Amino acid sequence: MNLKAGETIENLHVKPLKLIQGKKEFRFGIDAVLLSDFARTKGKCKVCDLGTGTGIIPLLMSEKNPEANFECIEIQKESADMANRSVEMNNLQEKIKIFCTDIKEPFEVLQKNSFDAVVSNPPYIEVSNGNTNKDEPLSIARHEIFCTLEDVIKTASSLLKSHGKFFLIHKPFRLPQIFSLLEKYKLAPKRMKLVFPNKEKEASMVLLESEKCAKPYLKIESPITIYGDDGKYTNQIEKIYGHNKKLK
Repeated sequence: MNLKAGETIENLHVKPLKLIQGKKEFRFGIDAVLLSDFARTKGKCKVCDLGTGTGIIPLLMSEKNPEANFECIEIQKESADMANRSVEMNNLQEKIKIFCTDIKEPFEVLQKNSFDAVVSNPPYIEVSNGNTNKDEPLSIARHEIFCTLEDVIKTASSLLKSHGKFFLIHKPFRLPQIFSLLEKYKLAPKRMKLVFPNKEKEASMVLLESEKCAKPYLKIESPITIYGDDGKYTNQIEKIYGHNKKLK
């Protein structure tokens, strides 16, 4: 596999899985790993990743469920290109498809009401001032420049079959807005897990599973704490990472 200038290959230590990343583009973090672990799929299901970046989530999820098929979208051409080449490098072309398109209008390449599950690790930060660089890859990944939270939830609902599952990771302070939008687009919250940096700090992330056209019945699962008193990863995080030391 030929790399372009500024690119590196990360060994994910999940069998032979590897990932191409750019030095200037947004590099995946623990949130993508946590979401991949939280999302539950079974058998020959069809999964969509909204805003896949360089493709870390479908790669990790394909290892958990080799029977699943993934159709993923990413608006940034450079990231989508890296994701496509990572898929080829891992010989997963028959299982993972990457499309460079807009989350708001993906229906030329993705079929409505056809997915068993949708996952998303979207931008967390609302654009409220003019200080954001709309051409900077890191800004696009972190800020709602090309899509809002509502865009993500609306598209997820449109893509899902009845009783399909939507898995999301986001910031806890936006939970009121998230719950309101889930209800608006007929997605019922079913399972939630808070993520804490350590036992002294407030939650920094929230993992949420919802179901299309279902009755709301929310289960609050035991939280995840990332760091222990010694400043090292907790047993919870070590278990999630497994032998994937390079993911750290």
